[in-house]
Amino acid sequence: MTNTYLLNPVVFLVQTLFGLYTAVVAMRFLLQWVRADFYNPISQFVVKITSPVLRPLRRIIPGYGGLDLSALVLVWLLTAIELGLLTLLLGLDRSPFGAFGWAIPNVVELFINIFLFAVLIRVILSWVNPDPYNPAVALLERITDPVMRPAQRLIQPIGGIDLSPMLVMVGLVLLNMLLIPPLRWLVASPF
Repeated sequence: MTNTYLLNPVVFLVQTLFGLYTAVVAMRFLLQWVRADFYNPISQFVVKITSPVLRPLRRIIPGYGGLDLSALVLVWLLTAIELGLLTLLLGLDRSPFGAFGWAIPNVVELFINIFLFAVLIRVILSWVNPDPYNPAVALLERITDPVMRPAQRLIQPIGGIDLSPMLVMVGLVLLNMLLIPPLRWLVASPF
């Protein structure tokens, strides 16, 4: 009981701290991918909190096609370190170095979840008709546009109601259900 009593809070802290920072770094990559306004206050926060770690990585990992690949590599490394620490903490009968492979499905799942929650937040915000000049709203639209535009071309609004977010969310959940389990099986992930 003592072991679990202390272990659960430590596991929670590792997952929370690594998870939050990894999500911010993933957002940095996505903001660059969608060519978001980097003068947006939220973008500035993301840049300032991730730059100290990304700056040294950029010397080793060059960008490609306008994308900061060092951010993508950092997401992968942070996820691998988190899974390696969890392997050690939980006493799993696996080498923590396997975490570099196990991290791949988790990174893919992270990006799918970011899009899923961004679309969900965009839908909820549409119900309250937010200020389009709000920095959060502008950034949210910019992030979700790559997945929303194709769905909006497929499904036109019916009676003034846009059903395309539902299509996108169903598609993202299906992608998560169909893609992540085989990836986890391929890398023999215990998580």
